[in-house]
Formats: sequence, C-alpha cells, structure tokens
Amino acid sequence: MCYKGRFYGIRSHRCVQMSPYIGCNQRCMFCWRPGVQFSPERIDSPSVVAEGVLEAHRRLLWGYKGAPTTDQIRFREALSPLHVAISLIGEPTLYPYLPALIREFSDRGMSTFVVSNATQPEMLKKISPTMLYLSLDAPSELVYEKVCRPQSKALPGGAGWDRVIEGLEVTGERSDIRKTIRVTLVNGFNDIHPEDYARLILLADPDFVEVKAYMHVGYSRKRLSRDAMPSHEQVHAFASKLAEHLGYHVRDQSPISRIVLLSREWDYERLFPPFDSPEDVDVENEGEKEGDIEETSSWRETYA
Repeated sequence: MCYKGRFYGIRSHRCVQMSPYIGCNQRCMFCWRPGVQFSPERIDSPSVVAEGVLEAHRRLLWGYKGAPTTDQIRFREALSPLHVAISLIGEPTLYPYLPALIREFSDRGMSTFVVSNATQPEMLKKISPTMLYLSLDAPSELVYEKVCRPQSKALPGGAGWDRVIEGLEVTGERSDIRKTIRVTLVNGFNDIHPEDYARLILLADPDFVEVKAYMHVGYSRKRLSRDAMPSHEQVHAFASKLAEHLGYHVRDQSPISRIVLLSREWDYERLFPPFDSPEDVDVENEGEKEGDIEETSSWRETYA
C-alpha cells in the first residue's frame, strides 16, 4: 500500500495521480522520471484537464471489472475517487491555471495534494490545496546545485536556490492549508547536516516532515547505483536527529517504503479530516472495511 494510506488515511484505490504540466525546471539526480522538457502548443483549461483526468482514470480501471481476482467493492469505490495527487511527472506549479484546477477538483468533493519543488513562490501564494508538499532535498546551495541540478534562472519558470528559499518563506506564511516538507535522502550526496535542513524547514512551518530514502528505480538508475539507497535504519537515524533539531516528534514510519513521518504535534485528528474518516481506514491494511460505497447516479448511468 502507499504510505500515504498509513500516514494520512489516503486509500490508494480512491486516489488519482496526475500531471497538469509535462516538464520540470530541475533535473534531480534521484528522480525516476525521464527529465523531458515539454513545450505545449496550447494549454488546456482546468475544466478540460479535470474531466479528462477522471475519464482517463475510469478507462484505466474498466478492464479490471471482469478479473476473478478483482475486489468488486474496491473496484466500484475506485470509480469514484476522493483524492487527487497532483504530482505524477513534471513541476505542477508551472501550469498557469493551477489555482483554478484545484478548485475544479474541490468542487467535485475531492481533496488535493500538490507536490512542488518550491521554485515558484508566486504560484505558492495563490494555490489552496488540501495539502501542499514541498521537496527540500539539500541543506545548502552547494548541495542543491549538485543534487537538484536547477535549470537556467533566465528561463520562464527557472529554478535556483534563492527561489527555493523564497518558496519556503511564502509557505511559512500560509496557515490555511496543511503543509508537508519531504526530504529524499541519497547516500553520500545529501544525507548530511540535519541541523541545516531543520533551519530551512522551519521557514515553511510545516505540519509534517517526511524523510524518505531514494529508491533505485526508473531513469535514476542511469545516474545512481543501488548503493545510493539508504536503508530504513539510516533514514530513521537521520529523521530522529532532524526531529531533535526541529522540536518535532517521530510520528510514524513505513519500513517497506523506507520513510519516517515527523509532526509538530501528537494530535491524531490532524492526520485525517478532511480526508477519509479514521473509522473507515485501517492504517495497517489501508482500509479493508467493506462499506460506504459511493454509487453516484453518474457512475450508474455510465458504467452500470
């Protein structure tokens, strides 16, 4: 299961992962994506993107209906997703209509996760997702240049250490959304100076901090060896030191995903609303409970 099910109650089969913009202003050495830069001839409107995403999601699922191994309850639930992770490929804050796209999903009763590299502070001021993830993968500008490999600052949507700092500061001013800082550790490259990470993280004043291991998958295998993957024990040790510097708590962990969750408080209720309610979520098994199937009239008309 996805660790977000354990940490936040996001059941994977009710979550859609999508990208509003195919292109990124960084070339992070640990990224599993191909690192392409896409220059669109046109940019679709938020309503077109939102409807297209949900339709594509249904098409992807439909072939599983007749499989003997398919849980039909989960299949029907999956056709009515509750969450959108705006994070699949590329930097979503480069999509110029991102605030409206988030509203499109919200109007459909869906929560939204936006995962960003923090290089577009002006956009971070405008968007209001349910949770904002910012990746912070270096404790200093020198490490940032080596690990995240920002593209030219002169380009539209360019990246740079100064923009990351501004993005963290802008996020720190936001008290109306949940905020998470995610640190991806790469052995021998950025797994140093937890005190400097802490100083930067506090600029964003996040509710949660995720410390996770780089995973040797996808295109990153062309740049890094398997030895670059920290063990879960290494991740936990680094996260514990980071928690001390932050004054945060080690809230949870998922050894199979090599990730540790830190939080400011121990308040369990902060992890769930407005996501799936705690009663409906088995944090060990990502919701085995049979119930609360949302069968909307539109689902019946289209797929019955």
